[in-house]
Amino acid sequence: MEKRFVYADNAATTPVSKAVLDEMMPYFTEKFGNASSIYALGRNAQRDLEDARERVAKTIGASASEIYFTSGGSESDNWAIRSVCERLAAKGKKHIITSVFEHHAVLHVCQALEKQGFEVTYLPVYENGLVKAEDVEKAIREDTALVTIMYANNEIGTVQPIAEIGKICREKKVLFHTDAVQAVGHVEIDVNEQNIDMLSVSGHKINAQKGVGALYVRKGIALTNLIYGGAQERNKRAGTENLPAIMGFAKAMEIACTDIEKRAEKTAKQRDRLISEILKISHTRLNGDPVKRLPGTVNISIEGIEGESLLLMLDMNGICASSGSACTSGSLDPSHVLLALGLKHEVAHGSLRLSISDDTTDEDIDYIIEVVPQVVNRLREMSPLWEKIVNGEKI
Repeated sequence: MEKRFVYADNAATTPVSKAVLDEMMPYFTEKFGNASSIYALGRNAQRDLEDARERVAKTIGASASEIYFTSGGSESDNWAIRSVCERLAAKGKKHIITSVFEHHAVLHVCQALEKQGFEVTYLPVYENGLVKAEDVEKAIREDTALVTIMYANNEIGTVQPIAEIGKICREKKVLFHTDAVQAVGHVEIDVNEQNIDMLSVSGHKINAQKGVGALYVRKGIALTNLIYGGAQERNKRAGTENLPAIMGFAKAMEIACTDIEKRAEKTAKQRDRLISEILKISHTRLNGDPVKRLPGTVNISIEGIEGESLLLMLDMNGICASSGSACTSGSLDPSHVLLALGLKHEVAHGSLRLSISDDTTDEDIDYIIEVVPQVVNRLREMSPLWEKIVNGEKI
């Protein structure tokens, strides 16, 4: 088959869509006003800003007054967690519940709070990559300030029992935050029905630009100031609003949250075909639950290879993907997500994540299915460990 370009790393980032770019363009030129100015150009900018807030809110069943615009998921996670903990610490609530395989935007802020005297319970995930709601319930204490569990895992795509966890937290009167960066646009979200108190979203995962996102905060929950200096974002996040990005983000949210079920059905069929064919390679395993997962995310461990080499050779064949080892950070450590599933280091190192989108064609899937086995075979031929693995020898 002729070499082609296939982008299969949408969980890392997505291109800005034409519809989103078209929405943004006027705000770089004729609609460039500062939303804090009192003349017509500024008032129009303020009107459009609040319209965008309303549009984003509707996609998740929230009210406009509950949406704060941010620079993305990491900022939203940090702001939500720190705000709750700083305010409730004064009431003696200095306990946080999270999971061991959260995004580092959650794990690192929890670790920072531990240094300030907070206690954090890191719930385990099971072999299928799921957190159990009953484990959350058992972990809640009188001094629990916050439960923060991601909606869908960014590496293996497992979708957590968010509604169940939210119900437990509401009954126990504990605030519940979820990082929904990977989930928005792929699953139906209603913050009220699911008892979600705070939710983080990022634009660049849904075909908006990088550097824009949102934090949903249920009415009645007080946020601490993130940035001082101005009255923007209800006096909590100073700085002139990035209106082009915000308008594009609102458009992206509307598109991503329309016809989710129909779009997911098509993508899930492609995902399942990828899983079925790649698992025909010997010594492979699917990471995460086969059913409770995002429609476009595949994560498979392939023994006898190194993830970095796999990615480089796939790139040479025009395929963009990601691995189960933290090669981009300069670290040789395998993914904390895969280790949390109980994988051995050497198995976690050889993992492949493919994340497809609405734009992925059946021909793209055909190409991936053809190329991956060829690359794996080539790498195994060069590996001094592969023969030992085949012979069942201890490595």
